[in-house]
This record gives sequence, structure tokens and C-alpha cells, in this order.
Amino acid sequence: MAADAAATPVDIAVGGSGQLERETMRRVTMRLLPVLALGYFCASLDRANVGMAAIGMSPDLGFSNAQFGFGAGVFFLGYLIAEIPSNLVLNRTGARLWLSRILITWGIISGLTAFVWNAWSFYGIRFLLGLAEAGFFPGVLLYITWWFPARYRSRNIALFMAAGVMSGILGPPIGGLLLELHGLLGLAGWQWLFIIEALPSIVTCVIIWRLLTDRPNQADWLAPEQKAWLTTRLDAERTRRESLRKHSLGAVMRSPMMWLLTLVEFGHEIAGYGLAFFMPLIVKGLGVATAWIGAVTAIPALFGFAAMISWGYHSDRTGERTWHAAGALLLVAAGLMTCTLIGSGRPVLMMVALCVTIMGNQSVAPCFWSIPSSVLTGTAAAGGLAMINSLGNLGGWFGPWMYGLVKDATTSTSAALFSLAVGPLVSAIMLLALRHNARHNP
Repeated sequence: MAADAAATPVDIAVGGSGQLERETMRRVTMRLLPVLALGYFCASLDRANVGMAAIGMSPDLGFSNAQFGFGAGVFFLGYLIAEIPSNLVLNRTGARLWLSRILITWGIISGLTAFVWNAWSFYGIRFLLGLAEAGFFPGVLLYITWWFPARYRSRNIALFMAAGVMSGILGPPIGGLLLELHGLLGLAGWQWLFIIEALPSIVTCVIIWRLLTDRPNQADWLAPEQKAWLTTRLDAERTRRESLRKHSLGAVMRSPMMWLLTLVEFGHEIAGYGLAFFMPLIVKGLGVATAWIGAVTAIPALFGFAAMISWGYHSDRTGERTWHAAGALLLVAAGLMTCTLIGSGRPVLMMVALCVTIMGNQSVAPCFWSIPSSVLTGTAAAGGLAMINSLGNLGGWFGPWMYGLVKDATTSTSAALFSLAVGPLVSAIMLLALRHNARHNP
């Protein structure tokens, strides 16, 4: 370590000792990623557990597919309203305080979903949940740029987001067990699901407050030479980006590139949340017994987990982002179209196609989010990431609502799945067009 400490500032700026770099990034990853991942696990659980709850909630409250899809997705309207302000506040106050605030408020509101009584109360609580959770995901993306040099970002975004996939693996089976509490203390099983699954978010609020550190220069758990290497490396990368072009927040909001990336994310989320919210009902429609719906719903997420990690690492090794993200989007579209051709009458083949679809869907984000984070810094990064995420996530409202409308109108799961395929297909084309434009118009 003494040799590492003797590295010159110039050596440090361009990469420094390999051993120092490896030890620093290993310590940073082991300290921060588990805490951030736990928070995202809770976010994904409380955002998507409405899909399992729908098995009992929709019949009890008399929801149509369109009402359920609209209510599940109206979450993203609240998300849109609060997302950019939330990320700007995080950029000023620090991640430790603001992420803790987000977790405690969304945990409480998620638990209160147990007490909705009709469609409008359902819409209202989902809107409030979106307001409360707004800023967590783009806040963590911003936080990752404060701690991880560019060559480490896709893999660590993948590891962070893998926690959301894990919630898709563990959440449905656990939700299925909680539905069995029907009648306990006079509450329905779906009510117990919301109450019990809100508790991890409240506990995680305390964990984040205790363990997260805002900036590398505040990290007393790093050795002085490690703090020096990491701070210098990140400063050098930021200076290099800003020497090419320094973006203001206003310039980001007017940038055609940022709006095109927002549309790409919109198309991605149409399919992603259309599947996330309706997957338990799709599985039920394949003839799976109620007791097994949770376990079978988890199977595509398990394949998605493996695909996300490997695709993120491959993107980092090659340094390529656009084709990785666009290829994953094309796989989503192809998987959904294949589901349409197979139909519900062949459940095993249908599950294989759904697994392929989810593998593509989960592989998009680690590569996609490395694109804007590689060109934005400071307040522009905070606002730009939040803009892309909040407006793009409106696809998470439109997709489930569209799925429900098509399903109600046609009674066909195949037709509803086909309607979701258009979003990722168009997104892939736009992303490739953006790459072409960037290459010819630097």
C-alpha cells in the first residue's frame, strides 16, 4: 500500500496503481451497493406488489382490467410531478438525508393501500405513492456518479437494479403466502400483503441513514490514499466531460438528445410495467392454480436477473452502450410478438417466451442509463436523469392502462401482449437513430 500512496497526482488522475484502484472500488462497492440495492428491493416490492394483490383486490372491489391498469399506473403521474424537484433537493442536501425521507414516506403510504375501498381511493393512494417515491431511482443513479468512475457504472447499475429483479423473484411467492392470511383479524389477504410488505421500507430508512455516506471525501471508512485516488479520478472525469460541453439544467431541458432518450425510456416502460403489473393475472390465465401463481410468476424474473448482470458486465467490458440497450429492446419486442403467436393454449411455450421477454426487458436499463450519466454533471445530471426517468416512466402508466383496455375489449391476452410490443420496438429504432446522429454530428 505504501507504493500506492506514493503515486503522483498525474498517475492518480489517469488511473493510478492497479492495486489501489481495485482495493478502493471493492471497498466502495461492498459498502454502498448492498444498502442501495436493499432500498431498490423495497421500492420495487411496494410499487409492483399491487399485481399480486389484484388477484383478491380486483374481485373484492369490482375492478375491471382497465380500472386496475389505470390505477396501478397512475403511480407514475405523482412520480412525474415530484421527480425533478426531488432530485434537485437530493443534489443539494445529500443522498443520505433525502433517500431516508423517501423510504419512510413511501413505506407508510404503501401500507395505507390496504384500506382503499373503491376505484377512486385506489387511484388516489397510488398517486400519493408516486409522489412519495419520486426521486429514489434517479437519485441513486446520480449518487452512483458521485462514487463510481465511468468504467464501473454499467455493472454497478446492473447490480443495483438486480435488487428490483430479486423483488420480482421473491415478491410474488411471498405475496402468495400473505394472501393466505385472508380473514385474519377481519382483513382480506390482499390487505395483509400491503401492510406487511410496507415494513421493510421503514426499516431500510434507518439502515440508509446509518450507513450511507454522501461523498468520497467524507468517507472515514476509506484510507486517505483511497479517498485521494477516487476523488481525483472522479474530478478528472468530470473536468474532461465539461471540457467537451458543460450542460446547464436549462440546456438539458431543451436538448433534443435528452428528449429522445426520454421517449426511448417511455417505450421501454410501456412493456416493462405492462408485464410487471399484469404478470400474475397472465399466469393465472395460463391455468396455474392460485397457490402456485406467485412461484410461477417469479420464473421469468429469475432469468431476467441472470441476463441483467451478464449484459451489464459485457457492456462495461466492451465500453459499448447503444447497441447493448437497443438489442435488449428488440428482444423485448420479439418476445412479446412470439407470445402473441403462441397463445395461452400452450402454457409451457408461453412461459418460455415470457422468460425471453423479461430477459430483454431487464437488460435494457444498465446500458441505457450509462448513456446520459456519461455526458451530464452536477445540477444538469440531477435534473436530466430525473427528467428522463419521470417522463419516461409515464410509459408505466400508459402500458398497463392500454393492456387493460385491450384485454377488456377483446378478452384476449395475446392481443393485449401484442399492444405492448410496439413501445420497445420503436424505442430501439430511436436509440439507434440517436447513435447515428451523434456519430455524424459531434
